[in-house]
Amino acid sequence: MANATISAQRNKRPEKQKAPARSLVLQRRETIVSYLFLLPALFFFVGFVIAPMAMGVITSFTNANFADPKGEFIAFDNYIRLFQDKIFLKSAVNTVIIVAVSVPAVTAFSLWVGSAIYKMRAGIRSFYRCVFYLPVVTGSVAVVVVWKWMFDKYDGLLNYIIRGFGGQPLPWTSGESMALWCIILILFTTSIGQPIVLYVAALGNVDSSLEEAARVDGANNFQVFWRIKWPSIMPTTLYVAVITTINSFQCFALIQLLTSGGPNYSTSTVMYLLYEIAFKTTKEFATPTPWA
Repeated sequence: MANATISAQRNKRPEKQKAPARSLVLQRRETIVSYLFLLPALFFFVGFVIAPMAMGVITSFTNANFADPKGEFIAFDNYIRLFQDKIFLKSAVNTVIIVAVSVPAVTAFSLWVGSAIYKMRAGIRSFYRCVFYLPVVTGSVAVVVVWKWMFDKYDGLLNYIIRGFGGQPLPWTSGESMALWCIILILFTTSIGQPIVLYVAALGNVDSSLEEAARVDGANNFQVFWRIKWPSIMPTTLYVAVITTINSFQCFALIQLLTSGGPNYSTSTVMYLLYEIAFKTTKEFATPTPWA
């Protein structure tokens, strides 16, 4: 009899407590107030981001231009012409290379540097964070001007050092084989500041008791990192990968100021090609686009 009573108590499901009506009303009011605060930003986001994107997609299926803004529906003809253009394909490949190289490099290097300095004393840690973050707050024009002088074929600092050792000057940004890698190098140096700061903060928030317990159990440095630290910094890693990917796709000012897409479109990206077609073409507005 006692067993039957215990079994019945175990199988008995607890009744769901209904929230008081006052709490539901308060929650509904807070939700409405929250959306009212978001409404101004949502209005500008829809009006200046979502709507232009939708209009761009719709216009891409027409032959509209500045002379004939409405145009006629031509289905996928624009896309067929686009993917048959060698310059666009080359720019697309350059964009993929920049993203594929810079994102893993920035993430791995930032994690390595963050792991090296997060245990240092507060003053030294702040010094290194300031040093690595300085290129982020420095104007892109100033950074590119310095790098452009360093990469100069005749009077640049790098070729001056090479000549000092008896070597031949290298065509850094003037050679098709090296120009894109120069762009990636500069993008790398200007992109690691924020991830390093984020990783230092994330590693500092890892529970030290878990690390100490793992070491007591005989875990080595790699096992402590992989089993304890890595799961804790995964959200930070995801954020770093996302923002680095976005910055790599949107790389424009660096290319515009350093190489202008050259030589022979070797540093042109999809973003820069859009700018070049929209603002630098000398053809009439009513004529087809430059890749036609």
